[in-house]
Amino acid sequence: MADYEAIGKAFVDHYYLLFDTERPSLRTLYEPTSLLSFEGQQFQGVDEISTKINGLPFDQCRHLISTIDSQPSAITGGILVFVSGSLQLAGEEHPLRFSQVQLK
Repeated sequence: MADYEAIGKAFVDHYYLLFDTERPSLRTLYEPTSLLSFEGQQFQGVDEISTKINGLPFDQCRHLISTIDSQPSAITGGILVFVSGSLQLAGEEHPLRFSQVQLK
């Protein structure tokens, strides 16, 4: 079995580096069947998800990761990754808490 914790951490490091520095590049990490649920709305597919992520009302941010929990999924070779942390927006004093689940 692959080291799913190390793979999950590597994915999280890569994802949030892109989110914080090169957000349009995140589209390469999504597939036509990918689904993003965000504040009660759902976005499916590369184009819808990319439009939502790139349309967020802030340009600069920095994710501070608190926890990464990874486990093998029922999909052969898949990994379920749960991330929690805070998001520091440029010009804001207080960070925002966030959590995200990814199935890769």
